[in-house]
Amino acid sequence: MRFTGVNHLAMATGDMDATIRYWRDLLGLRLVAGLGRPGYRHYFFELTDRDMIAFFEWPGVEPGPDKDHGAPVRGPFTFDHVSFGVEGEDDLWELRDRLDAAGFWVSEVVDHGFIHSLYSFDPNNIAVEFSAPVVGVDLRANPVMADREPTALAGQGAEPVPGAWPAPARETPPNERRVHPGEGLLLIGREPEDDGHGPRHV
Repeated sequence: MRFTGVNHLAMATGDMDATIRYWRDLLGLRLVAGLGRPGYRHYFFELTDRDMIAFFEWPGVEPGPDKDHGAPVRGPFTFDHVSFGVEGEDDLWELRDRLDAAGFWVSEVVDHGFIHSLYSFDPNNIAVEFSAPVVGVDLRANPVMADREPTALAGQGAEPVPGAWPAPARETPPNERRVHPGEGLLLIGREPEDDGHGPRHV
């Protein structure tokens, strides 16, 4: 099994036009696909030749609460911020100038040793980071554990541990591999048919 990247990261908005103005017109991501019907939209923006971000628009969605990137919280919580990579330092400064000119709060450039980063918030109050690599530092090639008190499992190293989870009792044979229809079929001109399992909205 080999992962190829983030096909898409799905977030939520209550104002798709404000989201389009930010991600397409301010940051330059192409709007490559859109699904919708009354009370529901799902739009996709091209981040790289392999990666996209997507937004659901649902009635009643409001921007998230104010929370600084990485600030600890208590209680139910699932998502802190997302960092988008850029090629180099000049891209960070261009982004900083664009965001500032458009009236969005934007941080100073921060040196994290392996990346230089800029922090801001999109119109949905989603905490976003933009990161440029530091030349000569590659954590993928040379993993580093700098936690002074790493967890027991982190102490086992960077590589996956064989046998940590039970193996599948059986592999799904080809004649049982069913792909269920989803709403994205509309993007290629096909109408999704209900297969008895209900509509697929994701």
